[in-house]
Amino acid sequence: MTAPVAIRGILAKTISDCSRESLTTSGLFSHDIALHMQAHPAVKQQEFVEPEELPFKDDGIFPNSVLPLLLYRQAFTAEAEDLASVIEQRFAENDWTNSWRNGVYSFAHYHSTTHEALGVYRGSATLRLGGEHGKNVEVHAGDVIVIPTGVAHRKVESSEDFGVVGAYPDGREWDLLRGRPGERPHADQNIAALPIPDNDPIYGPEGPLLQIWKRNR
Repeated sequence: MTAPVAIRGILAKTISDCSRESLTTSGLFSHDIALHMQAHPAVKQQEFVEPEELPFKDDGIFPNSVLPLLLYRQAFTAEAEDLASVIEQRFAENDWTNSWRNGVYSFAHYHSTTHEALGVYRGSATLRLGGEHGKNVEVHAGDVIVIPTGVAHRKVESSEDFGVVGAYPDGREWDLLRGRPGERPHADQNIAALPIPDNDPIYGPEGPLLQIWKRNR
Protein backbone atom coordinates (compact mmCIF):
# COMPACT_ATOMS: atom_id res chain seq x y z
CA MET A 1 0.00 0.00 0.00
CA THR A 2 1.11 3.55 -0.71
CA ALA A 3 0.47 6.51 1.61
CA PRO A 4 0.73 9.83 -0.30
CA VAL A 5 1.63 13.16 1.25
CA ALA A 6 -1.54 15.03 2.24
CA ILE A 7 -1.89 18.35 0.46
CA ARG A 8 -4.83 20.68 0.96
CA GLY A 9 -7.07 21.05 -2.09
CA ILE A 10 -6.50 24.03 -4.32
CA LEU A 11 -10.19 24.01 -5.09
CA ALA A 12 -11.01 24.56 -1.43
CA LYS A 13 -8.96 27.78 -1.50
CA THR A 14 -10.62 28.90 -4.72
CA ILE A 15 -14.25 28.63 -3.64
CA SER A 16 -14.26 28.03 0.10
CA ASP A 17 -16.09 31.30 0.82
CA CYS A 18 -19.03 30.55 -1.43
CA SER A 19 -21.77 27.96 -1.38
CA ARG A 20 -21.98 25.56 -4.29
CA GLU A 21 -25.61 26.47 -4.79
CA SER A 22 -24.92 30.19 -5.15
CA LEU A 23 -21.96 29.56 -7.43
CA THR A 24 -23.97 27.24 -9.62
CA THR A 25 -26.79 29.77 -9.86
CA SER A 26 -24.42 32.56 -10.80
CA GLY A 27 -22.43 30.46 -13.22
CA LEU A 28 -19.27 30.99 -11.18
CA PHE A 29 -19.07 27.41 -9.95
CA SER A 30 -18.46 25.97 -13.39
CA HIS A 31 -16.03 28.81 -14.15
CA ASP A 32 -13.94 28.19 -11.03
CA ILE A 33 -14.04 24.45 -11.60
CA ALA A 34 -12.75 25.06 -15.12
CA LEU A 35 -9.87 27.19 -13.82
CA HIS A 36 -9.02 24.48 -11.31
CA MET A 37 -9.06 21.85 -14.04
CA GLN A 38 -6.73 23.91 -16.21
CA ALA A 39 -4.21 23.84 -13.38
CA HIS A 40 -4.68 20.06 -13.09
CA PRO A 41 -4.82 18.75 -16.69
CA ALA A 42 -5.40 15.13 -15.65
CA VAL A 43 -8.88 16.18 -14.52
CA LYS A 44 -11.40 16.53 -17.31
CA GLN A 45 -11.20 20.12 -18.55
CA GLN A 46 -14.18 20.23 -20.88
CA GLU A 47 -16.84 19.99 -18.17
CA PHE A 48 -17.52 19.49 -14.50
CA VAL A 49 -18.46 15.84 -13.89
CA GLU A 50 -21.76 15.53 -12.04
CA PRO A 51 -21.89 12.09 -10.41
CA GLU A 52 -24.52 9.48 -11.07
CA GLU A 53 -26.47 8.59 -7.92
CA LEU A 54 -26.99 4.87 -7.30
CA PRO A 55 -29.13 4.05 -4.23
CA PHE A 56 -29.02 0.63 -2.57
CA LYS A 57 -31.41 -0.31 0.24
CA ASP A 58 -30.86 -2.70 3.13
CA ASP A 59 -31.52 -6.22 1.81
CA GLY A 60 -31.44 -7.98 5.17
CA ILE A 61 -27.91 -9.27 4.59
CA PHE A 62 -26.02 -6.15 3.60
CA PRO A 63 -27.00 -2.89 5.30
CA ASN A 64 -26.24 -0.80 2.21
CA SER A 65 -27.07 2.85 2.85
CA VAL A 66 -29.53 5.71 2.80
CA LEU A 67 -26.73 7.58 1.02
CA PRO A 68 -26.42 6.92 -2.72
CA LEU A 69 -23.22 5.52 -4.17
CA LEU A 70 -21.69 8.16 -6.44
CA LEU A 71 -20.19 7.35 -9.83
CA TYR A 72 -18.10 10.03 -11.54
CA ARG A 73 -17.67 8.98 -15.16
CA GLN A 74 -14.30 9.97 -16.66
CA ALA A 75 -13.45 12.41 -13.89
CA PHE A 76 -9.79 11.98 -14.84
CA THR A 77 -8.20 11.79 -18.27
CA ALA A 78 -7.53 8.10 -18.81
CA GLU A 79 -4.44 8.82 -20.92
CA ALA A 80 -2.74 10.91 -18.21
CA GLU A 81 0.83 9.95 -17.41
CA ASP A 82 1.02 8.01 -14.12
CA LEU A 83 -2.71 8.27 -13.54
CA ALA A 84 -2.48 6.33 -10.27
CA SER A 85 -0.28 9.04 -8.74
CA VAL A 86 -2.54 11.77 -10.11
CA ILE A 87 -5.58 10.20 -8.47
CA GLU A 88 -3.73 9.60 -5.19
CA GLN A 89 -2.65 13.22 -5.06
CA ARG A 90 -6.12 14.55 -5.82
CA PHE A 91 -7.66 12.35 -3.14
CA ALA A 92 -4.97 13.43 -0.65
CA GLU A 93 -5.49 17.12 -1.46
CA ASN A 94 -9.06 16.63 -0.31
CA ASP A 95 -8.15 14.62 2.81
CA TRP A 96 -9.02 11.20 1.41
CA THR A 97 -5.91 9.31 2.46
CA ASN A 98 -4.69 5.96 3.85
CA SER A 99 -4.53 5.03 0.18
CA TRP A 100 -3.53 1.84 -1.60
CA ARG A 101 -3.27 0.47 -5.14
CA ASN A 102 -4.74 -2.89 -6.08
CA GLY A 103 -7.85 -4.45 -7.55
CA VAL A 104 -11.28 -5.10 -6.01
CA TYR A 105 -12.12 -8.28 -4.10
CA SER A 106 -14.22 -10.82 -6.01
CA PHE A 107 -16.38 -11.56 -2.94
CA ALA A 108 -19.12 -9.24 -1.70
CA HIS A 109 -18.00 -7.10 1.21
CA TYR A 110 -18.59 -3.75 2.85
CA HIS A 111 -17.03 -1.40 5.38
CA SER A 112 -18.83 -0.23 8.52
CA THR A 113 -16.14 2.16 9.76
CA THR A 114 -15.58 4.36 6.72
CA HIS A 115 -16.74 5.49 3.30
CA GLU A 116 -14.43 4.54 0.42
CA ALA A 117 -13.32 6.20 -2.82
CA LEU A 118 -12.05 4.04 -5.67
CA GLY A 119 -10.34 5.69 -8.64
CA VAL A 120 -9.74 3.47 -11.64
CA TYR A 121 -6.26 4.18 -12.96
CA ARG A 122 -5.93 1.32 -15.42
CA GLY A 123 -8.11 -1.18 -17.28
CA SER A 124 -11.81 -1.84 -16.82
CA ALA A 125 -14.11 -4.01 -14.74
CA THR A 126 -17.67 -5.03 -14.02
CA LEU A 127 -18.53 -4.44 -10.38
CA ARG A 128 -21.55 -5.80 -8.54
CA LEU A 129 -22.86 -3.10 -6.23
CA GLY A 130 -25.45 -3.47 -3.48
CA GLY A 131 -25.36 -7.24 -3.07
CA GLU A 132 -27.47 -9.93 -4.72
CA HIS A 133 -30.35 -7.54 -5.36
CA GLY A 134 -28.08 -4.73 -6.53
CA LYS A 135 -26.77 -4.06 -10.02
CA ASN A 136 -23.72 -4.52 -12.21
CA VAL A 137 -21.81 -1.39 -13.20
CA GLU A 138 -19.02 -1.06 -15.75
CA VAL A 139 -16.05 1.10 -14.75
CA HIS A 140 -13.09 2.24 -16.84
CA ALA A 141 -9.81 4.10 -16.37
CA GLY A 142 -10.58 7.65 -15.28
CA ASP A 143 -13.79 6.75 -13.41
CA VAL A 144 -14.21 7.33 -9.67
CA ILE A 145 -16.79 5.69 -7.43
CA VAL A 146 -17.50 6.78 -3.87
CA ILE A 147 -18.99 3.94 -1.86
CA PRO A 148 -20.93 4.87 1.28
CA THR A 149 -20.26 2.88 4.40
CA GLY A 150 -22.39 -0.27 4.41
CA VAL A 151 -22.75 -0.68 0.64
CA ALA A 152 -21.74 -4.12 -0.63
CA HIS A 153 -19.39 -4.34 -3.59
CA ARG A 154 -17.35 -6.94 -5.45
CA LYS A 155 -15.62 -7.52 -8.76
CA VAL A 156 -17.48 -9.70 -11.26
CA GLU A 157 -14.85 -9.60 -13.99
CA SER A 158 -12.08 -7.32 -15.18
CA SER A 159 -9.33 -6.79 -17.69
CA GLU A 160 -5.98 -8.27 -16.64
CA ASP A 161 -4.52 -4.83 -16.02
CA PHE A 162 -7.40 -3.49 -13.92
CA GLY A 163 -6.22 -1.33 -11.02
CA VAL A 164 -7.75 1.14 -8.59
CA VAL A 165 -6.56 3.63 -6.01
CA GLY A 166 -8.51 3.31 -2.78
CA ALA A 167 -8.71 6.05 -0.15
CA TYR A 168 -10.73 7.03 2.90
CA PRO A 169 -11.94 10.36 4.33
CA ASP A 170 -9.51 11.67 6.95
CA GLY A 171 -7.49 8.48 6.49
CA ARG A 172 -9.99 6.38 8.43
CA GLU A 173 -9.16 2.75 9.08
CA TRP A 174 -11.39 0.26 7.32
CA ASP A 175 -12.88 -3.02 8.45
CA LEU A 176 -13.93 -5.86 6.14
CA LEU A 177 -17.39 -7.38 6.60
CA ARG A 178 -19.03 -9.97 4.36
CA GLY A 179 -22.69 -10.06 5.35
CA ARG A 180 -22.28 -12.93 7.77
CA PRO A 181 -24.53 -13.70 10.77
CA GLY A 182 -23.47 -11.81 13.86
CA GLU A 183 -22.05 -8.74 12.09
CA ARG A 184 -25.17 -6.76 12.81
CA PRO A 185 -26.36 -4.79 14.76
CA HIS A 186 -22.83 -3.68 15.70
CA ALA A 187 -22.08 -2.83 12.06
CA ASP A 188 -25.31 -0.82 11.86
CA GLN A 189 -24.26 1.19 14.91
CA ASN A 190 -20.89 1.96 13.31
CA ILE A 191 -22.59 3.06 10.10
CA ALA A 192 -25.09 5.32 11.88
CA ALA A 193 -22.30 7.05 13.82
CA LEU A 194 -20.13 7.81 10.78
CA PRO A 195 -20.21 11.48 9.69
CA ILE A 196 -20.50 12.75 6.15
CA PRO A 197 -16.99 13.67 4.90
CA ASP A 198 -15.90 17.29 4.86
CA ASN A 199 -14.70 17.02 1.25
CA ASP A 200 -15.66 15.51 -2.05
CA PRO A 201 -12.60 13.38 -2.99
CA ILE A 202 -12.30 15.10 -6.38
CA TYR A 203 -13.72 18.61 -5.95
CA GLY A 204 -13.18 19.37 -2.27
CA PRO A 205 -15.55 21.06 0.21
CA GLU A 206 -17.77 22.57 -2.49
CA GLY A 207 -18.06 19.35 -4.49
CA PRO A 208 -21.36 17.58 -5.11
CA LEU A 209 -20.86 14.79 -2.56
CA LEU A 210 -21.73 16.97 0.42
CA GLN A 211 -24.89 18.42 -1.09
CA ILE A 212 -26.14 15.03 -2.32
CA TRP A 213 -25.40 13.10 0.85
CA LYS A 214 -26.77 15.77 3.20
CA ARG A 215 -29.97 15.78 1.16
CA ASN A 216 -30.32 12.02 1.61
CA ARG A 217 -29.20 11.72 5.24
